[in-house]
Parts: sequence; C-alpha cells; structure tokens
Amino acid sequence: MAKVKVRIPTPLQKLTGGTSEVEGLGESIRDVIADIEAKHPGFRERLYDDQGKLRRFINIYVNEEDIRFMDGDGTRLKDGDDVSVIPAIAGGAR
Repeated sequence: MAKVKVRIPTPLQKLTGGTSEVEGLGESIRDVIADIEAKHPGFRERLYDDQGKLRRFINIYVNEEDIRFMDGDGTRLKDGDDVSVIPAIAGGAR
C-alpha cells in the first residue's frame, strides 16, 4: 500500500480541518480518496457525482500528470507520489 501526499484545494480545506496537505494510503487514486473520506467525512462526495464518476470540474494530478490521461481514479500509486486535487476554474471571458 502506497503512502502519498495529497494537496487539498482551499475550497475543500474546511473538510480537512483547514489543512492544505493530508496523507493518504492506497494502491490507487480511488483507494486514497476512500482513505481520506474515512478520516474526513464528506470529502468523497465533493469529488464524485451520483453515478460514482469523478466530477468534470475536478482535476487530479499524480506527480503533475493529469489522471485523465492515465487510468482515471484507477491510476496506480507508489510510495512518495504527489497527488494534487484542483478544481477547474472557468470564466474571464467578456
């Protein structure tokens, strides 16, 4: 089981006690999110829709690589990986 560092965006930090980084354990992104959910209830529902799919406006990176170009939330992890959860930003057009 991999131990990874997960960077939490400001809008979700209220779920992690104001912490910008948490440790997660798991073999995949899905496992790590479940691990964080066990410690910080409500975290998973902010990332997944009712069908169990990652929400379109949530971007997750492993070592700066978008998991959409890997195996999605099934992306395998190894000890020391750096995971970033980043909400998409829209707007700015006139």
